[in-house]
Amino acid sequence: MATLLHIDSSVLPGEASSSRSVAAAFRNAWEEQHPEGIVVYRDLAADPVPHITADAWSAGYAAPSERTPEQSAAFAVREKLIEELEQADAVLIGAPMYNFSIPSTLKAWLDNVLLLGRTAGETPSAQGTPVMVVASRGGSYAQGTPREGYEFVQNYLEAVLKGTLGLDLDFIVPELTLAPRNPAMSELIPLYEASRKRAFEDATTKAKELAERFAA
Repeated sequence: MATLLHIDSSVLPGEASSSRSVAAAFRNAWEEQHPEGIVVYRDLAADPVPHITADAWSAGYAAPSERTPEQSAAFAVREKLIEELEQADAVLIGAPMYNFSIPSTLKAWLDNVLLLGRTAGETPSAQGTPVMVVASRGGSYAQGTPREGYEFVQNYLEAVLKGTLGLDLDFIVPELTLAPRNPAMSELIPLYEASRKRAFEDATTKAKELAERFAA
């Protein structure tokens, strides 16, 4: 049975969130292919993980027998998050752009699971695991656009997820999501609609393609 680790981080609920909606389409297509599979779900907006602390950080570099009670308690949280990543056959992350970067709740999750000598380093423990990131954004930060230089979601996540954790990274990018609600962007609504349609199609297609990889 394949295990999918699904992480949402949008503060908006349900269909009000593009990242949640597109990620849900990916998950639904995945579950159709893996009806007996396991989905481990974390909603970081509803149930945020703790930000990294001195005890949680230092415990990662201390032998279990040498940890203080505070370090042991703090590291237990990190251990669970790390094990979820290591045990996943695939990872799905909803990563909306907030103020040009990822939500702080998603950053906290990354800080917890990134452990040098285990998930990071010469042989990352989850190396090669496919990860699909739904990187939604209210505007467009694509190459050639006026705000190209403000794109700190894909660039950052590529450095962390691919470059550091060694995951097999892919993106789905629904953009211009503010167009229907911002009068100043009304002329961009057709581009938003095309982007949204393409994102849902990509979610279904990529989920099925990934399922076929596991079946091969």
